[in-house]
Amino acid sequence: MERRRLGNSGLEITPLVFGGNVFGWTVDEAQSFRLLDAFVAAGGTMVDTADVYSKWAPGNSGGESETIIGNWLARRGGRHGVLIATKCGMELGPDRKGLSRRWIVQAVEDSLRRLRTDVIDLYQSHKDDPETPLEETLEAHAQLVRQGKVRAIGASNYAAPRLAEALETSRRLGIPRYETLQPEYNLYDRAGFEGALQDLCVREGLGVIPYYSLASGFLTGKYRSEADLGDRARAAKARNYLNPRGQRVLAALDTVAGRLGATPAQVSLAWLMARPAIAAPIASATTVEQLDEIMGATRLRLDADAMALLDGTGEAG
Repeated sequence: MERRRLGNSGLEITPLVFGGNVFGWTVDEAQSFRLLDAFVAAGGTMVDTADVYSKWAPGNSGGESETIIGNWLARRGGRHGVLIATKCGMELGPDRKGLSRRWIVQAVEDSLRRLRTDVIDLYQSHKDDPETPLEETLEAHAQLVRQGKVRAIGASNYAAPRLAEALETSRRLGIPRYETLQPEYNLYDRAGFEGALQDLCVREGLGVIPYYSLASGFLTGKYRSEADLGDRARAAKARNYLNPRGQRVLAALDTVAGRLGATPAQVSLAWLMARPAIAAPIASATTVEQLDEIMGATRLRLDADAMALLDGTGEAG
């Protein structure tokens, strides 16, 4: 399978990242193991998680996803080509949040313990922390790289001006920079990335690994009306796409999928893979059948007509 570089980190990944947000939330440990086994067997290389996953689920406090991944790694006897990306910064408790040196140094130890590993391949700032100087955050990350606890660092949910400032700060200090960006980006949600942020990532050579790549399942085509939502875990967010533009996006996906013998989910992911600066979209699955489907996107090539039709769905105004 094709490999893509993550900025200048030296890391190379296949063009789809498995999203570990479902572990300990909509799938239990046994099913998580089956999904991870199937992902690696299909050629996948990187699993993305965060210390806060899945704090929002009843009875959880955060760290559940990392713990499951760590147990899986222990069961299979090591990493063997698997790259782990995780994040810190979201609130786990009143004094367990943000990007201060104190918290980063503690958070990475907690993640390493849960993941049952000695090194994290990509350690990401989960969201910007305007109350902490960028110098403090980036120097803390640099310390982790020097100590061999982290191979590369990345940013998530940063706006273009702040990301540019972070990159310049790293250059000025001569320390490791953010090599990746993890933004919300998909065929429907485009305005937040396209434009200044995309241009910055292209110019700086960052690897972009977007989340919500399937718009909480909407771009799979399974949510076409209120009746389709039911009590699904992601129904509340998917409801936001049930509007005239959402229907235009689905119609374009149906057209391309029908012509290429693919599914809307595969087309949605293949579109992302073909966009500027994108290294690999992040997508999750709760069944092996769903995983097989999304992995099929890595083998799908969209022609110019397909890209033009999908590009033309524009952004909500």
